[in-house]
Amino acid sequence: MRKYTAGSVVSPGSTAIAEVQFADYIYPAFDQLVNEAAKYRYRSGNQFNCGALTVRTPYGAVGHGALYHSQSPEAYFAHTAGLKVVIPRGPIQAKGLLLSCIRDKNPCIFFEPKILYRSAVEEVPNGDYEIPLGKAEILRQGTDVTLVGYGTQIHVLKEVADMAQEKLGVSCEVIDLQTISPWDAETVCNSVTKTGRLLVSHEAPITNGFAAEIASYVQKECFLNLEAPVERVCGWDTPFPHSLEPFYMPNKWRCFDAIKRLMSF
Repeated sequence: MRKYTAGSVVSPGSTAIAEVQFADYIYPAFDQLVNEAAKYRYRSGNQFNCGALTVRTPYGAVGHGALYHSQSPEAYFAHTAGLKVVIPRGPIQAKGLLLSCIRDKNPCIFFEPKILYRSAVEEVPNGDYEIPLGKAEILRQGTDVTLVGYGTQIHVLKEVADMAQEKLGVSCEVIDLQTISPWDAETVCNSVTKTGRLLVSHEAPITNGFAAEIASYVQKECFLNLEAPVERVCGWDTPFPHSLEPFYMPNKWRCFDAIKRLMSF
């Protein structure tokens, strides 16, 4: 079983990069990742660790994957102390973040948006480079609304930002979290303090999705700066549908409607 082998390879000091194809099938390894790898350092009083373990796994919608090839289980793992959860938006970020995961001293779950396998084309630098874990990237400066997401959803938010500027005259700041555990609360809160409005979006179901953690934290830390309640635009609380996928996805039109609600509150 690969899930046992990876931990056995890492604990003596080697580096292991495991791959689970797809994230929908990562659940049999859940106990080993959450109860063993994530807690090994704490349990041993820092004598041992699984810090050289990286698990790569494709996740998210692909256009035809239905309930067993479209899930977004990142929130399950973000709830676990001792794991880092990383999600790139494209090839350049994938290389830099993956190298950072491999060299990090904590076990990392590296979720790869599967639809980008076919749709993302970029000139990736040949040299060695890393993108820091736990640090968000501001992709577009704005003054009216902060848009926060990760993975594939970043491309939706960038398009929505263009729509909001063109159709509403609304300036949106777009932030890619890149890492959701730990997430860059400082960058998000600084942006919301400036704009006064926040929209968080991801494909995973809305109830207990990671957007809920962001919304709760921002509401507490930026309460006096908020001009409107935080908006979450996410997947619905249903199994991922096949023929009804377009209605499930947090597409640009749902995000655009959320921006209108933020601006009219």
